[in-house]
Amino acid sequence: VIKCRAAVAWAPGKPLSVEEVEVAPPKAGEVRIKLVAAGICCTDEHLLQGCFPKAEFPVIPGHEGAGIVESVGEGVTSMKPGDKVIPLCHPQCGECSFCRNPESNYCQKSHFSELQNLLPDKTSRFSCKGKQIHHFLWVSTFAEYTVVPEYAVAKIDAAAPLDKVCLFGCGFSTGYGAAINTAKVKPGSTCAIFGLGGVGLSVVMGCKAAGASRIIAVDINNDKFAKAKQLGATDCVNPRDFKKPIQEVLTEMTGHGVDYSFEAIGKPDTMIAALASCNMSTGVFVMVGEVDAGSEISIDPMLLLTGRTWKGTVVGGWKSRECIPKLVSSYLEKKFNPDLLITHTLPFAQVNEGFELLRAGK
Repeated sequence: VIKCRAAVAWAPGKPLSVEEVEVAPPKAGEVRIKLVAAGICCTDEHLLQGCFPKAEFPVIPGHEGAGIVESVGEGVTSMKPGDKVIPLCHPQCGECSFCRNPESNYCQKSHFSELQNLLPDKTSRFSCKGKQIHHFLWVSTFAEYTVVPEYAVAKIDAAAPLDKVCLFGCGFSTGYGAAINTAKVKPGSTCAIFGLGGVGLSVVMGCKAAGASRIIAVDINNDKFAKAKQLGATDCVNPRDFKKPIQEVLTEMTGHGVDYSFEAIGKPDTMIAALASCNMSTGVFVMVGEVDAGSEISIDPMLLLTGRTWKGTVVGGWKSRECIPKLVSSYLEKKFNPDLLITHTLPFAQVNEGFELLRAGK
């Protein structure tokens, strides 16, 4: 058993508490990881506010991280102590019907099908003050050590800087892949991205890499626009600068609406606006943001009848264990630069300040 620090969420709506926790050794088919760096993503904020579906408290949040294998359980063959790895909030078991389908990146071991609040044997490897602490998406990167099933860990290049590639666990991969894999953005096309946090800016990078000729970045925070342009946006639009709905503004800017639109916020009204802003015949809208648990969206069916497509994406459509290591290798070859997404680097004890920066749009 390893004693280490972890940021524990004891109840929804409360700040994280940095505690000493006990992390049990890995059982068969599991990997114990010494985490070196973690990213803060809006999904963690959903969890802290009690808006993440079927999560249980107390819990160690965090689902974006990178580290080094400390030990492995019986039967683990794909990695060994000392290997650099990224724990995966979306697993790839390789055995379910979705994993075997080359067109799917969904896995039936995912939280949407099988809860990941405890490890597959329905027990936790975390305890604190004599209490069981839940895992979050099996990953729990807000701990100095974590235990994850082997099929939810990707071994990466030994040269990868862990404080940078931690973003590949969710934010960068999700946004970049939404454009490349889910939308399949074509060269010369027009795109609109709603929400310019880390995920939305990664969509901008994906649209640019795919050869889009016009990339319209949409946000109510003008401070986001300089970074969006640096990463490839051609236009930046603040809906608050207009009296008419933003979908009408984008339709006028482009003639018939954009070819591809993306919502990276997680709000029903912006999803409908993003859907309506893509052209009514062949426009593709990709839902990237996660709405609060229990939310419902009502839309005018005519938005879809004429031919628009509404798609969803999980971790950008990548088959996680196969593709995340390849993405890291592409990063090392300087094919893209997600380092620009990193605005602050904080010590572990200041995790709550990280969330304050997130909530302030900084």
